[in-house]
Amino acid sequence: MTKDTPARWDRRMQQRLARGEAAALGELYDRYASLVHSIANRVFDDDDAADRITREVFGHVWENPDTYDPKQGSISSWVAKVTRQQAVRRFRETETEAYEASGAVGAEEAEELERKVRRAAAVARADYIVTSMPAPLREALELAYHQRRDYRQTAEDLGVTADEARRRLRLGLQLLSTANTQALEGSSPPGNGRSL
Repeated sequence: MTKDTPARWDRRMQQRLARGEAAALGELYDRYASLVHSIANRVFDDDDAADRITREVFGHVWENPDTYDPKQGSISSWVAKVTRQQAVRRFRETETEAYEASGAVGAEEAEELERKVRRAAAVARADYIVTSMPAPLREALELAYHQRRDYRQTAEDLGVTADEARRRLRLGLQLLSTANTQALEGSSPPGNGRSL
């Protein structure tokens, strides 16, 4: 028995969701719930809010499997995009309600609200970009960032040359830098869909 390629698995998953197979949603949840919760938690820094967003995202996926377009990227990048959109939308709503409840709705407060929303959107975009980037780049960045490995150690851990490790790190960082640039310019990230 051969293992399905990721693209084939993505197409089959979409078809199963479109047919209303509850087991497909469970399988997708098992695979991506931690990703969704992580992105939402990075936006809100609140587990309860991240739990709500996670439920909303999988509810959206269940009700709208046809919004996934395999030509635009993997199902994981689609789920990350939906998460980013839901989290930033909810963050904006929550912050707006908090400002209105405090009676502070002047120009200065509105500007501060927009700064907070832009920061939350940039965080969500960065997570989306990391999720969407090719696995070799993501693995190199995770080793360098989370495990504090230099490019030589990263090369050794990945079984590649030092030049290849440097190339992967450079490309990964270039992709990540687009998250900040796009947050400032308000443009759309690469991959599945458009920006908020």
